[in-house]
Amino acid sequence: LSWLYGTVVSFRNWLFNKNILKQRTFSIPIICVGNITAGGTGKTPHVAYLIELLQQQFGVAVVSRGYKRKSKGLQEASVSSNSEQIGDEPYQLYRKYPKTKVIAEADRCKAIRYIETHHPSVDVVLLDDAFQHRYVKPGLSILLIDYNRLITHDKLLPVGSLREPASARYRASVVIVTK
Repeated sequence: LSWLYGTVVSFRNWLFNKNILKQRTFSIPIICVGNITAGGTGKTPHVAYLIELLQQQFGVAVVSRGYKRKSKGLQEASVSSNSEQIGDEPYQLYRKYPKTKVIAEADRCKAIRYIETHHPSVDVVLLDDAFQHRYVKPGLSILLIDYNRLITHDKLLPVGSLREPASARYRASVVIVTK
């Protein structure tokens, strides 16, 4: 099963690398924070760290798919939002950084177009857990790897915890070993 999964993932990446599947660029700077392993590597804390670094000088927005949320479609965080509507991690980020625009939407391109249209004061978009979402071409891609689960010692799903082959790390601008 891992071999079959790896073949499908590698073929998809090949389609992007050959521009058969297109990456979309945007006028607004995009920073992607992600991983290639299933499970936590500290993506959301790193997004929070980036908000801390950027919010004093720039308008910041975060796009997350809103994992485990009960709502569908694009949801913008507001004072009346809850974790069921936008997801646990986006809700946590919005509560901690209420000036940051937080959008829950699986289609990252749609979310960025929404931000460009409705929030012209946003200067930079942070994509939380979007390393595999290749339809958006980030200006900076940060890959997080858990020290306790190094990708060089792991296997592809379902045998291991890798979402992509370890060679996908070469797409990253920066690799950070966490924990």
